[in-house]
Amino acid sequence: MASILSQLSEAARGVAAGAGPAVVRVAGGWRPASGVVVADGVVVTNAHNVRADAALITFPDGRTAEGAVAGVDVDGDLAVIRVDTAGITPLAFAPAESAAVGDVVIAVAAGLDGGRVTLGFVSGVARAFRGPRGRRISGSIEHTAPMAPGSSGSAVLDSEGRLLGINTNRVGGGFYLAMPADATLQARIAALGRGESAERPRLGVGLAPDGVARRMRRAVGLPERDGALVRDVEEGSPAEAAGIAGGDLIVALGSTVIADADDLSDALAAAAGAASVELTVVRGADERQVTVELVAD
Repeated sequence: MASILSQLSEAARGVAAGAGPAVVRVAGGWRPASGVVVADGVVVTNAHNVRADAALITFPDGRTAEGAVAGVDVDGDLAVIRVDTAGITPLAFAPAESAAVGDVVIAVAAGLDGGRVTLGFVSGVARAFRGPRGRRISGSIEHTAPMAPGSSGSAVLDSEGRLLGINTNRVGGGFYLAMPADATLQARIAALGRGESAERPRLGVGLAPDGVARRMRRAVGLPERDGALVRDVEEGSPAEAAGIAGGDLIVALGSTVIADADDLSDALAAAAGAASVELTVVRGADERQVTVELVAD
């Protein structure tokens, strides 16, 4: 046991020494947070850590610099800041799909009162959480490396100091979530760094809480069905143009079955770039297909 702890301690010290300079403090939101240097002049953090077009970056050596927020994906909780990183070696990305349950992870954060290094394990993969506007973000890494206030946007590293994920959410009970630093995230970082907005198709509908549709249909003697229940429709929206109305139940998008609001959100995200989608909508006892011309949000 002593030998194992010694090896873990040595690994943590080595990772902290190598990766520490690339984890910075970000002051651009309600309170200071963390960020990670992933390329020359590029810092990544969570979208909820920035509130304006600029953020003050403090490097571990005490140097400060004002960074320009190049792009923000609020629903994906990701932001890219352009700043002079003064030759700091960016963190290398871990190989794709390299996080597995039981793997040792090391979290490095800037924190509110100095840098912190903590040790933990991958406790789950493919977890989901809610972004700042309530949209489900899937595929996250769950881990047990403790995070103090100010750790949002910090780095989760493997035992070789490679970036596995960006810390973003505290689950509770000693568990934390990080967005995986996979090819998808890297592509999003590159796009935001170029100033390209994250666009997602939108219908322009307000949805009722999950489970309401079943209760309402049961109350009026209709067969129970899962789906996304439309509560209201935005004036001038794609949904209104397609004839969707409050009380309609969306049960499919193309060939994808929709059981709840999260399913609809995920299916719309998967349809990014499409000009239109076909929805299966139930109104009362009648089921019909409608084509919706999409706009991006």
